[in-house]
Amino acid sequence: MLEKNFSGFILETGTDEAGRGCLAGPVTAAAIILPKHFENKLLNDSKQLSEKTRALLRPIIEEQAVCFAVTHLFPDEIDEINILNASMKGMQECILKLKHVPEYIIVDGNRSLNAKLGLKNTFGKQFTQDEIALLKSIPNQSIIKGDGKYLSIAAASVLAKTYRDEYMDKIHEEFPMYNWKKNKGYPTKEHREAIKEFGTTKYHRMSFRLLPEQLELDLF
Repeated sequence: MLEKNFSGFILETGTDEAGRGCLAGPVTAAAIILPKHFENKLLNDSKQLSEKTRALLRPIIEEQAVCFAVTHLFPDEIDEINILNASMKGMQECILKLKHVPEYIIVDGNRSLNAKLGLKNTFGKQFTQDEIALLKSIPNQSIIKGDGKYLSIAAASVLAKTYRDEYMDKIHEEFPMYNWKKNKGYPTKEHREAIKEFGTTKYHRMSFRLLPEQLELDLF
């Protein structure tokens, strides 16, 4: 059974991301504040749930949440600031989108949410000084494997995963040869062989190693 609260604050926010290890598509972050008495026996780390269960949980989470936000950070920004910074920035953007200012934030992983605030980026959102000050003012705690320990982080993981999968299903229609509807942009053998055969798209992360040595693109 997942725990309801870490800090004791009522407006505690859980945040998480999905798609960090993918070769294509966005990294997607979510943040959510759940009501004090929220309970759901199905809810767990999204990686431990079936696609059907995630689809069942998403409308329940959205309907019962005090508030939530979801953000996509796209490949051009990922390539510019790197995937780790992009993952953190996505969660930071979600916090700023919430209808209520959190009293406390719990983050899945081992990195403070305040890390690398105010990066100078060409692509995507640029934070104002007021937004940076707000993010710095909110206490936060990173929790390793927090999506399997706390309801709010698990709920954020489900939102991030389902919104990202939905996006990958959409762009699959534009480039069906990569089968993103199935692999969601992850580095499967099928996906890499398609990159070898058809090359890259605007949705691929060019800063990633897209092919192993044995499948290097023939550029000449």
